[in-house]
Amino acid sequence: MANIVVSPMDVEHLRIIRANVSDFVERALKHYAADAKRVLDIAPHDQEGVAPHTGPQTQVDTFDINPLSNATIIGDICTRNHVIADSTYDCIVCTEVLEHTLRPFSAVEEMHRILKPGAPLLVSTPFNFRIHGPLPDCWRFTEHGLRALLSNFDIVELRAVETPGRDLMPVHYTVVARKPAP
Repeated sequence: MANIVVSPMDVEHLRIIRANVSDFVERALKHYAADAKRVLDIAPHDQEGVAPHTGPQTQVDTFDINPLSNATIIGDICTRNHVIADSTYDCIVCTEVLEHTLRPFSAVEEMHRILKPGAPLLVSTPFNFRIHGPLPDCWRFTEHGLRALLSNFDIVELRAVETPGRDLMPVHYTVVARKPAP
């Protein structure tokens, strides 16, 4: 494999993304899911995950496609996971995952299925960031793409972290979306 050069911009964007994810999860869980009894954290392998931001009354399940991840549930979020019943979770946290899925619309459909009506989905995804692991790294979503991807949800909050000096090229997005109540 050829030498890969990591630019100073990439290092800075990674710092921004990690800080934004941590701040987002802490703030959004407190504001939108403070009473959640059961939370699903999807693929928290490289981040601290949601557990440090929840209380002892909250059951946090982790979900990952990697069988070596030590996740509570091993599966592919792009398929129906029969081990999880419909409307199981009070909140789902999906940070830095959708860009790695082969079928992001299927992933969102599965999250919609297992989320309780009225419950929040917390999503973050990079935009102006290099290809990164775990591979594959397939997608970058704009605000418009995120709205289309989450069209079966009510968007409560969509925020962009802008790239300094580069309009219309955000480093990162965070979204809070709610599954509509029946």
